[in-house]
Amino acid sequence: MPRKRIVKMPRWLLFVPLMSALVVSSELKGEETLPPNLATREFGHDWPTFLGPTGDGKSQETGLDFDWPDDEPPIVWQTPIGVGYSGPSISRGRLFHFDRHGDEDHLICRNAETGEPLWTARYPTSYEDILGYNNGPRCSPVVDGARVYTFSEEGVLRCAAVVDGKLLWEVDTSKEFDVVKNFFGVGSTPLVFGDLLIVHVGGSPPNDLEDVYDAAGPLRGNGTGVVAFDKFQGKVVWKCADELASYASPVIAEIDGRPWCFVFARGGLVALDPRTGEIDFQYPWRAKMFNSVNASTPVVVGNEVFISETYGPGSSLLRVRPGEYDIVWKDDVRKRQKAMQLHWNTAIYHEGYLYGSSGRHTNGAETRCIEWSTGTVKWSQDFFGRCSLLYADGHLISLAENGTIQILKVNPEKYDLVKSYLLEDADGEELLKPYAWTAPVLARGLLYLRGEDRMVCLELKKNPEQSP
Repeated sequence: MPRKRIVKMPRWLLFVPLMSALVVSSELKGEETLPPNLATREFGHDWPTFLGPTGDGKSQETGLDFDWPDDEPPIVWQTPIGVGYSGPSISRGRLFHFDRHGDEDHLICRNAETGEPLWTARYPTSYEDILGYNNGPRCSPVVDGARVYTFSEEGVLRCAAVVDGKLLWEVDTSKEFDVVKNFFGVGSTPLVFGDLLIVHVGGSPPNDLEDVYDAAGPLRGNGTGVVAFDKFQGKVVWKCADELASYASPVIAEIDGRPWCFVFARGGLVALDPRTGEIDFQYPWRAKMFNSVNASTPVVVGNEVFISETYGPGSSLLRVRPGEYDIVWKDDVRKRQKAMQLHWNTAIYHEGYLYGSSGRHTNGAETRCIEWSTGTVKWSQDFFGRCSLLYADGHLISLAENGTIQILKVNPEKYDLVKSYLLEDADGEELLKPYAWTAPVLARGLLYLRGEDRMVCLELKKNPEQSP
């Protein structure tokens, strides 16, 4: 059982070469003036979007401290927040989170090191989840230079100024592209690529359907499965794919000297050229059951792409080249046991192995390690239900949906547990209440965790009071 703890209240930024080359921030082009840098910690790197600067849930920070004291976890600050599943994003000392408060969504900017609120942008919303889950945003804010982008649970795409939250432009994609309300609203975080903002939209031909259950049969697409907007003005640059929206976020990779974008849409994987929207191939991969979704972001390693879902077919690994693909391996749809069945979490790749949370429901879910090249299961551990993982400094930081934090050593041979905590306040109340479905975030040595209605910031840097 996890221990319960009482809560008392030279600089570098490492990106993989691909992201350095492709994500051209506006400030580098001289088109915007950045607000002051509020960061005082000359350590580590920012985490400006979902799954971090490299888009794979892996931090490049080292020298972290996982030897937490038994009597007091290293909490820096904590704060109540609105409802939602959106993760925080951190850039230049500012933390942005996107939550639901009554009939409004709030984009809130805080000092990332202290939690002090800096400004709040308020947007009206009337979204109600079809299946009774919470009604807050699902997508993480995306910070790019002097701008921050949000994609609401209703499908409103907005661009705001980092310095004060001023609205610069907005597009209601649900109205603009006739998106039929999906099972759990909108939940695919956009992606910045050069001057483009790539969004998994998934519109349909004109209709008066209330939601997916109102359709008499399978919905059709209208060529707006993926839409690229000018990130400065919000104008459409290109659109492609007769695919409907899923809950997996687009990812960018460079393969054989060319940029690729992979979108795990409702019907399967779409591979395309992010410069033009030209489709290389589509790979069908979805459960036969109607109320199924694809929600795990693809994992790209070299020229291979891994996808996984939890409702039916399981996982598959593809080797790609322009215009086509080869299947390296795939789960047998006829067999109950699959290599990996990721629900809303994204697997972490490290040195030839994948680590993820396999299982559709809390009961029966397992933290699992599989071999990348074959799909062979190396180990499975049934512990606290489903979880999300973050890689940092040879460890996996696991946030279980019940709010339990676990620190694991990365080990393909066994489930190697280092620490386990269930955080409580001074009154014995859990800080990270279920459902904690938001992936952990690490920026400049600070770990950010979100539960149902609270965010907690933990210290992971050794000797934080000392300069590097």
